[in-house]
Amino acid sequence: MSDSVSLWLTDAEMTLSAGASLASTLYHVPVTILLTGSLGAGKTTFLQGLGQALGIPQRLTSPTYALEQRYPLEHFGELLHIDLYRLTPKEAMHFIHSSERHHGIRCIEWADRLATPVDGESISIALAEHQDGHGRDLQVSFADIAIPSLDQVNAWREEFFLPHLIGRHCDAVAQTAVRFGEAFQERGYIVRLAALRAAGAVHDLFRFVDFHRGTAHREREIHPLHARKWEEIKEQYPELRHEAAVAKFLTGKGFSELAEIVRVHGLTLADSTRITTEQRLLYYADKRVKLDDVVSLEERLRDFTERYSHLGRLRESDAWYDEARKTEKELFPDGPPF
Repeated sequence: MSDSVSLWLTDAEMTLSAGASLASTLYHVPVTILLTGSLGAGKTTFLQGLGQALGIPQRLTSPTYALEQRYPLEHFGELLHIDLYRLTPKEAMHFIHSSERHHGIRCIEWADRLATPVDGESISIALAEHQDGHGRDLQVSFADIAIPSLDQVNAWREEFFLPHLIGRHCDAVAQTAVRFGEAFQERGYIVRLAALRAAGAVHDLFRFVDFHRGTAHREREIHPLHARKWEEIKEQYPELRHEAAVAKFLTGKGFSELAEIVRVHGLTLADSTRITTEQRLLYYADKRVKLDDVVSLEERLRDFTERYSHLGRLRESDAWYDEARKTEKELFPDGPPF
């Protein structure tokens, strides 16, 4: 399952911020970013925004004559900026082969000069003049992370006997997270909506590992077959809360990036590794959904307090509310869209 984004960028400033937003949805290296578009389409401007967001102090310029420039990065190794404008397709392929083992972020301008696709994980950025001549159309195609289909997610739900109420909650969180992601895209920011939807759909897949007497999620009568399966999962992921257990399961199934989105959605304490756009949107959406209804953070806090206060978890409720409010203000400075 793949992911793609289509944005309308009204001016150079918006192109710059779109490039910066890409830095907040990178999950691993090595990765190749392929840029196409006519002269003046905004390819270099886009990369300048990316470079700024990645902490590169100098302004990126196209290495048209030098062919490549290298910039050290704090978290992703090195950004390699390549410009193929002056090369023939044959020369371009030869030159690109020399950088195939680059272990950081490889950005290739004029990637349409390449006769064959590059190897490895990639993100394609296509910029073109908007049909009315105002601004640019941006098309982003991701081919760098694996995303399970919703059919696969539903098969997992059946395999692990996920309670119907929790499935409804997952679906509501997925839908809500996507709506918040769409609001982000309207501001010209890149968001992986397919990954966000899948993460929401699976985020509470192992919610039962946290079940205990006295919570609304605990069924009065649990089918023995379901109980045995749940105990097997608890034994397979000992001492883990459901967030970490689901993340470990997803990693084992080949969805390690999705695991990173799910891993930090928990209710309790702040997590300094919750840094990507999808991680933050899923976390916030989960705090806005009470069962399958979208509510305010205040109402969600009241619900959490009512269900868990007798278990001595008021301190946890205060912690997640403060973190959720902080995240809300960071994501939507002018207030959430709904």
